[in-house]
Amino acid sequence: MITIMKTLMTIIGLALATTAGATTPKGVDRANLNPEIAPGENFYQYACGGWIKAHPLDPQYARFGTFDMLAENSREQVKDIITGLVGGTYTHGSNEQKIADLYSLGMDMERRNREGATPLHVEKLKAQDVSANALPELLAELHTGVSNVLFEPQVMADMKDSDVNLLYLAQAGLTLPDRDYYLDNDENSVKLRAELENYITTVMQLAGYKKKEAKRVARNVATVERTLAAASMTREQTRDLAAQYNIMTVEQVCARWHAINWARYFEAIGASSERRVCVCQPDFFDTVDHLVDTAKPEVLRDYIAFHIVNSYAPYLSEVFVNAHFDLFSRALSGKEVIQPLWKRSLDVPNTLLGEAVGQLYVAKYFPADAKRKMQILVDNLKVALGEHIATLDWMSPATKVNALVKLNSFTVKIGYPDRWRDYSALDIDLTMSYSEAVMAARRFAARYELSQLGKPVDKDRWYMTPQTVNAYYEPTSNEICFPAGILQPPYFDPEADDASNYGAIGVVIGHEMTHGFDDQGRNFDNMGNMTDWWTAEDAARFQALADKLGAQYSAEIVADDVHANGVYTMGENIADHGGLRVAFSALERTEQWKQQQAIDGFTPAQRFYISYANVWANNITKQEILRRTKVDPHSLGVNRVNVAIRNLDTFFEAFGITAGDAMWRDPEDRVAIW
Repeated sequence: MITIMKTLMTIIGLALATTAGATTPKGVDRANLNPEIAPGENFYQYACGGWIKAHPLDPQYARFGTFDMLAENSREQVKDIITGLVGGTYTHGSNEQKIADLYSLGMDMERRNREGATPLHVEKLKAQDVSANALPELLAELHTGVSNVLFEPQVMADMKDSDVNLLYLAQAGLTLPDRDYYLDNDENSVKLRAELENYITTVMQLAGYKKKEAKRVARNVATVERTLAAASMTREQTRDLAAQYNIMTVEQVCARWHAINWARYFEAIGASSERRVCVCQPDFFDTVDHLVDTAKPEVLRDYIAFHIVNSYAPYLSEVFVNAHFDLFSRALSGKEVIQPLWKRSLDVPNTLLGEAVGQLYVAKYFPADAKRKMQILVDNLKVALGEHIATLDWMSPATKVNALVKLNSFTVKIGYPDRWRDYSALDIDLTMSYSEAVMAARRFAARYELSQLGKPVDKDRWYMTPQTVNAYYEPTSNEICFPAGILQPPYFDPEADDASNYGAIGVVIGHEMTHGFDDQGRNFDNMGNMTDWWTAEDAARFQALADKLGAQYSAEIVADDVHANGVYTMGENIADHGGLRVAFSALERTEQWKQQQAIDGFTPAQRFYISYANVWANNITKQEILRRTKVDPHSLGVNRVNVAIRNLDTFFEAFGITAGDAMWRDPEDRVAIW
């Protein structure tokens, strides 16, 4: 998905809630705690220190926590499904045949090593025609599943007319995951630029370029990507959706930018009938236009050739795979060893044939009753959020009415879609090379997206597969979605008490609902259209509260002298904050709360907050901390706990935290938005 879609669709994760088991307590596990740390000293370490000590970081991960444990559980379930298909007899063209063959091709490293760089057709790369006459069709071919060189096209709902699909053009074209890596001169960024140059030189030599040629490619790629990076919006700027909603007619696009024949490009990607597009960053496209117009053919050819090689690298021989790992996993994230081949091979059909795998996953692992139970919990959280909105002291009655209308218009998706994706047009078989099969699947997915142009928005579509351990809010359809994969312990345990479940899955549900009212979601109405339904005074009061919350996060040092980015993580922080408040209010309506019966020595309020903290327990490398601080709109786990909960009166009351304790925050410094 392009930058703006990633910005729009806010994601995190959760599960469900019920009453406690009659005997052995479920939910909160004392083994996760570190009793040597007082709750008022460092709550994250108190609640998660035992888990952190018991789960030293496996070198195949840059971060591993309870969230990742659930993802691994889902992966094991998917492995059981897919390996069970291998060796079976299926009708050619069936989903089972495609899943089994794609996995088997990935696992055949002996064949991949024999084929080496052959699938790249290196002589074709070296002779690539990048002339003005050939470029539109070349870009269109690359943009349909191979690589988003120079820029990126995507189809999604028109932000101001959410029933209509619109073509968006957005900044792209970088190898490293953020523009700042190319522009900053801190030690980590300088090191990563050197690692990138080494990687380019290595993979181009593996592809068949001579060493001198490979070094030239590295220099040319660096020149192009630094130019693109300097012209790109910062990640903080991309949070301003209004600034990225720039509607232009096709004629206006063609008149402003001449280096690419846009009419032919639109025709080649299947958008020839479109009369209007959204150019998300016009200034960036000014730079692209000048770059294409003035760059020597050799520079463009080298840049494009490398991006093709880079896209193929994870699916070629071991030497390519290891080089790719060294940059993108070892250098960027701090992973020490590559994951086993079965995990890497499994992830390909699990992603590219996601709903085909998901259909099998749901049949085997998702209980029919889970949807009903989840719907009850969602309904409880909606009531609680509605009451919060109705009693806000900073919002006017007029804006409250609009907010409540939006809340009551939420579409809720639970478990899996009612209609499954059709993969019949995709051809995969064992005669293909692995990379050829992967690219066929990637092209199929890209063409499916582009085929939605000219059609009404499919409001029944899911943007995550059922086996995904996560959840999301999508503003253009005003929907919240909870895939089957996340509806398992530790997020939801049907044998656990309400406080434990509300602290885990309950907060996630409240989190996704609150995304509808965060700094981005609040700009969309109940129909999913970007419309200003706020009074100016209410908008100003909201922004003042949001800025105050953001400053709390930005004050936190994550590593060395690097601070957290409270602006870029604003939406997720508001959603965490709202999810906690709303889920706690919902807990107060349960029988467990009314009886105030302690379980395993903890009150319901204490179990709620410990359960919430345990969701974010993790170990993480320093490199991954620095990477996520640049590219992840979510705060680090420790800040999702320690910063968020210090705004909640109920937290201080639950653990008897008072002025003088490290976790204390004075009442006048606390923030209450939703």
